[in-house]
Amino acid sequence: MGSRFGGLKQVEPVGPDGELIIEYSAHDARNANFGRVVFVIRRDIENDFRAAIGRRIEARMDVAYAFQELESLPPPHKPAPGRTKPWGTGHAVLAAEALVRSPFAVINADDFYGAAAYRLLAAHFDAVAARSGVGKPDYALVSYRLRQTLSENGTVNRGICATDAAGRLSGIEEVLRIERMPDGSARCPLPSGGWRVFDGDELVSMTCFGFLPEFFGQLNGLFAEFLARNAGSQTAEFYLPVAVGSLLQAGYAEVSVLGSEDDWFGMTYRDDVPATRAALRRLIDRGSYPERL
Repeated sequence: MGSRFGGLKQVEPVGPDGELIIEYSAHDARNANFGRVVFVIRRDIENDFRAAIGRRIEARMDVAYAFQELESLPPPHKPAPGRTKPWGTGHAVLAAEALVRSPFAVINADDFYGAAAYRLLAAHFDAVAARSGVGKPDYALVSYRLRQTLSENGTVNRGICATDAAGRLSGIEEVLRIERMPDGSARCPLPSGGWRVFDGDELVSMTCFGFLPEFFGQLNGLFAEFLARNAGSQTAEFYLPVAVGSLLQAGYAEVSVLGSEDDWFGMTYRDDVPATRAALRRLIDRGSYPERL
């Protein structure tokens, strides 16, 4: 709902013809041969969402809608009386299970990832298909350098990626309240006082994943374990990066880290909007996008 932004970031016009960030994402995905967009939304906003966002994409691509509903839990679980908070990003992905039968990407609708992200994922899926049935499921995460993802207008939370010698993901550490420093480095406060300093080259996850259909079965199993512990909670959330980390730790999957050198940008704060529009303007002037999508 964009609490720090002060409204719905998804409907903020950023392109020269009033385009939304998600329109650029759909444009880039289509050019990388993704065939369908599945929006995961709340059922009560469907009509407004389709009018403001969905119909813009429906004119260009196959579009489907999935609904993340609080009561959509495997039996015998039920939400705690009075709970209103959604179950988190892992549950949101599960909401799309019936609509997805092929390799798929997961992105945030209000983040700009750049065209390279979708090309990298498509190439990864092609490579996985070429060795089908060999080894563990091989998923993917498109990473960015920390300095590419900071805001000039306040602190941000980021998932710092750890990788092994083969460039595969070994873990994601959620780091809170990271702020940009004038020299391009970054820092965040330590609980004990003082600062943890980053040089800015750290790889971070911005929730741009590539999965195979078998991921749904694994995710369902992890969600059942989560509910066994948290079904009675008012606030606990089933986070997608945590689920991915659990699969890694258990040895049930591998995740290739695909580094993108494209610009990432988003709008954590209202004051980030001018910088987002300026960044898109530069890409259009460079010829990366048409004046009007």
